[in-house]
Amino acid sequence: MKAAVPLRPAYFVIEAKVTDPQGICPYQAQVEATYQAYGGVRVVAGGAPEPLEGTPPSGVIVILRFPSLAQAHAWHASEPYQAILGHRLASAESRAYFVEGIA
Repeated sequence: MKAAVPLRPAYFVIEAKVTDPQGICPYQAQVEATYQAYGGVRVVAGGAPEPLEGTPPSGVIVILRFPSLAQAHAWHASEPYQAILGHRLASAESRAYFVEGIA
């Protein structure tokens, strides 16, 4: 019998520089419920980054952990998240990506 492959966690990493503090309020008020519904947990939220090499971040860093890359993608594509995403895109300059962790 083949051994089960353990799921690898996935991380949503975002660096965001808010350009419209009022415009991002609906996103901030609703985003937590959207990722929690997919097993997401916030592991980093803001805090002062301590640059060591390269260009320092220009905004806030947030990292969410999901049970798997499939769950992370399901959250990002979900109707509730897509319904609020436009608020962030219109109100902040950001870079966001998924990265798979180790089991």
